[in-house]
Amino acid sequence: MASDTSTPDLHVFDTTLRDGVQREGISFSVADKLAVARLLDEVGVGYIEGGWPGALPKDTEFFARARTELDLRHAVLVAFGATRRAGVAVEDDPQVRALLDAQTPVVCLVAKSDVRHVRDALRTTLEENLAMVADTVAFLVAHGRRVFVDCEHFFDGYAADPGYGVQVLQAAFGAGAEVGVLCDTNGGMLPMGVGRVVADVRSRVEGRLGIHCQDDTGCAVANSLAAVEAGVTHVQGTANGYGERAGNADTFALVANLVTKMGLQVVPRECLAELQRVSHAVAELANIAPDDHQPYVGASAFAHKAGLHASAIKVAPELYNHLDPAVVGNDMRILVTEMAGRASVELKGRELGVDLAGHADAIGRVVDQVKVLEAEGWSFEAADASFELLLRAQLFGAPDPLFTLESYRTTVEHWGNGVVVSEATVKVHLPAADGTTERVISTAEGNGPVNALDNALRQALVSRHPQLADVSLADYKVRILGWNGGTGATTRVLVDTTDGAGEWTTVGVHANIVEASWHALVDALTYAVRHR
Repeated sequence: MASDTSTPDLHVFDTTLRDGVQREGISFSVADKLAVARLLDEVGVGYIEGGWPGALPKDTEFFARARTELDLRHAVLVAFGATRRAGVAVEDDPQVRALLDAQTPVVCLVAKSDVRHVRDALRTTLEENLAMVADTVAFLVAHGRRVFVDCEHFFDGYAADPGYGVQVLQAAFGAGAEVGVLCDTNGGMLPMGVGRVVADVRSRVEGRLGIHCQDDTGCAVANSLAAVEAGVTHVQGTANGYGERAGNADTFALVANLVTKMGLQVVPRECLAELQRVSHAVAELANIAPDDHQPYVGASAFAHKAGLHASAIKVAPELYNHLDPAVVGNDMRILVTEMAGRASVELKGRELGVDLAGHADAIGRVVDQVKVLEAEGWSFEAADASFELLLRAQLFGAPDPLFTLESYRTTVEHWGNGVVVSEATVKVHLPAADGTTERVISTAEGNGPVNALDNALRQALVSRHPQLADVSLADYKVRILGWNGGTGATTRVLVDTTDGAGEWTTVGVHANIVEASWHALVDALTYAVRHR
């Protein structure tokens, strides 16, 4: 098990595996939790809260397996639990005993710090609650554990009684707790209020203060940073902001802001560039699509669409980027749309590895063509492969087509037993080296008409282009444009294709969804042959 490698000035404490899993739709297996812990360790957080042993069998198993299966380099594993129950001796409380059985070097206890919760939820006295905190902390410290205390509902409690939460902190510190965490459990605070309360509490207690913010006002990260500015030296968050209701403060945004904006080296320097990779890997384990617009780590966090932006970026990228994307493992992207100007096309060409030097006229033609096509419903900002084909055609002339289409046909049969079968037949003419053509008829089935078309077309071409044997459809997206009532509308299709080593996206537009799909499929296979 790792020793504490976080900066002595500030702890970064991640609670994805405990608080983050309260997000609707997340249910990690024990293997998933172990994998997430390894990923969080790779971004260099100081503490990983693994769950609540004794309360949840899955978490009990996680801690048992972690002892032999986790080899953390940066983080310290933390078990979470509650103070002893009212009227029960601490040594007789099975939940407290389960915290010891987890064998983690650090334990984080949740304690009530709002007088209303003590009286109405715990149904005990204010004095007994203080004793519960002190007894449990002292017991765990006596057994060699470092103890942090989460003061639940601290800010709401402070509004009702500014003194009682401070008494809870004093009881915890007096019994040996290392950290007292001020929790915005209901997530209703704003940064100015957090800063004011933290500053007041900081002036009244000795000991390290922490902050735990929910995101119900959309301010969890801002509230956490305000707390740091006011004097807390322990910050809690979750990967990608996962958590109950609107979520928690995002650990990745917290780390990035603390390091790059506040100058606090809260993770090892080499770990900062792992933020995007780990963010996306955790999202995959959670079975949640990564948020493209997530600060710092989203795919669109450094994506530029407006031509004005691209013109400035061409001169100096920092003019429209608040930091170098590579610092957090991300990259800048230029989106080519109807808003694009010459600079956007030049930068996109550079990104795609296309040399545009000396092609000023062609760049102008590309800009004009994109504007016309986008007015008709085409969109190239998410279809780099189609744009690259368009760009190369304007620069170097359109290459000879892979085939000439005679016809295609698709059918969908719904059998009486509920089985749906799609079939496609493609008739194409393949050019030969001697100038002749070969007529090929290919028929294939698929799990839908587009998949069947893809299979049939690749089957027809693979004898001439063997690399297509490894190509397959990875994803398919449809958007209806310009709906005019009934089923009449323009359809835009995006097709993601892979060869196992890489992935590329192409676009097709037509009033008929199958024909739109055909255009995207032809681009996808052409790209595979010409540029893979």
